[in-house]
Amino acid sequence: MKISGVAIIKNAIKNDYPIVEAISSILPIVDEMIVSIDKGEDNTEALIRSIASNKIKIVFSEWDKQLRKGGKVLAVETNKAMEHVAPESDWIFYIQADEVVHEKYLPAIRSAAEYYLNDKKVEGLLFKYLHFYGTYDYIGDSRQWYNCETRIIRNNRKIESYRDAQGFRKGNQKIKVAAINAYIYHYGWVKSPQQMKIKQNNVGHFWIEDDEILIKKINAEDIFDYSKFDSLTLFTESHPTLMHNRIEAKNWNLKLDIKKKRFSLKDLLLYKIEKLTGWRLFSFRNHIIIRR
Repeated sequence: MKISGVAIIKNAIKNDYPIVEAISSILPIVDEMIVSIDKGEDNTEALIRSIASNKIKIVFSEWDKQLRKGGKVLAVETNKAMEHVAPESDWIFYIQADEVVHEKYLPAIRSAAEYYLNDKKVEGLLFKYLHFYGTYDYIGDSRQWYNCETRIIRNNRKIESYRDAQGFRKGNQKIKVAAINAYIYHYGWVKSPQQMKIKQNNVGHFWIEDDEILIKKINAEDIFDYSKFDSLTLFTESHPTLMHNRIEAKNWNLKLDIKKKRFSLKDLLLYKIEKLTGWRLFSFRNHIIIRR
């Protein structure tokens, strides 16, 4: 069995992405790691080359500045990167620049890929998610955060990245996936309030077509306001070892009141049902789960 890793990145330093940690977290279980770089406005290439691994294969791409709706450029670039995957690979492990896999899940991921290798009905493997918010101590636990997504897919050219590269489709069809016992740790919302504002200003044009709206959003506030959340809970477990240096280097303090819940009556009811039963009712799914 062969697994190829894939990641895309632009302005990793400028936007403070944990891309080195993201790539490094899956290196132990991939046979090659395709990293597609847009050279952008910083020294992202040197950052990637600092990772000591002969598995890494760097390719270059120029992100289309005209793709300014719904993050479409991210899916386009993901598909372009997947074209460089070795034809003999069985699986593609796609990791985003702000996602890290805890080392404790690597054996389960490898085992699942082997278990489903010859079950062609399974087109992908579905991961659970933890979304960290503000600092490394809080996670979002409301319905506004997707609770699972596909990150490993068959090496099949018919399967493509979808919308803003959150998931995958085969044409217009949802792919069939098997849920596995492993989490993706998403750190995209963990930055100082100043750095978060900088990142949002830099990447806002990927989602906002109207320049006037984009400028208003950029000028709305000097720092990001982390108090505008609907529900958070404390994270009490361990972070991936690869994240420890970042966590120790954190230079901002943020205290958020997790007792506060900001829900409509409908969302409050759905939230309570999910907490009691584990079922997330009426949520959008980008996949079809094959039950075992």
